[in-house]
Amino acid sequence: MAYAVIKTGGKQYRVEKGDKLDVENLNLDEGTILEFAPLIIGEGSDIKVGSPIVEGASVKATVVQNFRGKKGIAFKFKRRKGYHKTKGYRRSLSKIEIESIEG
Repeated sequence: MAYAVIKTGGKQYRVEKGDKLDVENLNLDEGTILEFAPLIIGEGSDIKVGSPIVEGASVKATVVQNFRGKKGIAFKFKRRKGYHKTKGYRRSLSKIEIESIEG
């Protein structure tokens, strides 16, 4: 089965056809088809490594859903000073599904 390594949102992901993954918010409508330029493409023992991307290769994906992730807490604390501060946050994420890997 073919796999690829793509980069989006400052992170790299190893993906295969049919994978669904949560990435940083892409600000695109649901159902939009995107195309990524892969850094690495591999199938079995045959691996193509780009510098920085593999020429002529592409990974197509569809935006399935835009949502906000689980709540996280940033807690600041200084010992013996009576100082503590709690701040909550929720990241905006997009769920994408990999449709095809070509190249």
